[in-house]
Amino acid sequence: MQAPPLSITFLGTGTSSGVPMIACECEVCSSGNKKDNRLRSSIMVKSPTTTLVVDTTPDFRYQMLREKVKKLDAILFTHPHKDHIAGLDDIRAFNFFNKQPVNVYADALTQKALRNEFYYVFAENKFPGLPEITLHEIKEEGFLVGDIPVMPVKAWHHTMPVNGFRFGNFTYITDANKIEEAEKQKIRGSNILVLNALRYKKHISHFTLPEAIELADELNIPQTYFTHISHQLGLHNDVSNTLPQGKHLAYDGLQLMV
Repeated sequence: MQAPPLSITFLGTGTSSGVPMIACECEVCSSGNKKDNRLRSSIMVKSPTTTLVVDTTPDFRYQMLREKVKKLDAILFTHPHKDHIAGLDDIRAFNFFNKQPVNVYADALTQKALRNEFYYVFAENKFPGLPEITLHEIKEEGFLVGDIPVMPVKAWHHTMPVNGFRFGNFTYITDANKIEEAEKQKIRGSNILVLNALRYKKHISHFTLPEAIELADELNIPQTYFTHISHQLGLHNDVSNTLPQGKHLAYDGLQLMV
């Protein structure tokens, strides 16, 4: 199914500690440039009729308030790490005002973490006012969220499988350091690709900036945006000035139309 016109908003573009990092006095964490202030990584995808977010970070409440989101149809989770699931409790407000559960899509590993972390959501006898969700399992097949087609793209976060997602001509991959060839085929043909690019120095479970650039070139994607950025990467403007044509650092609040 062809995707309708979509708007993509970067709700956060930082790594698990965010930028600035607590107690750090480096030049990035001390920067006055708003583009050097990075909440934990997440995006919002909107069609004319549907709104979904990928991951609910510890900053989820503020991200929703900043973007003035009034309706949320679904949450897609990439993986079960705390910086990607911790904000789930704050969907209670959407339950109250939208008068319905929120659809939550997660693989089996992430569902297990959600049941552990938010055990009260799944209790048989629930306390009034707790989050209401409808849980769906992500497998390999594509699916629809409202009018938005979603194709899962499996990647590896060291030894943990993570889900990236392709929405029409836009693909989002975070917290990865390896993508197998069969899954790369799902990405090829995208007009825009988002990849995590933690820093320059090699990391056990994240692409470095040079590795992310190399992968984008291999896949021949016209426009690539880098996210899940640490303070170790450097100042936004300095790094941006070194990037090849078609490569960009994402920043919080950036909006793309696809």
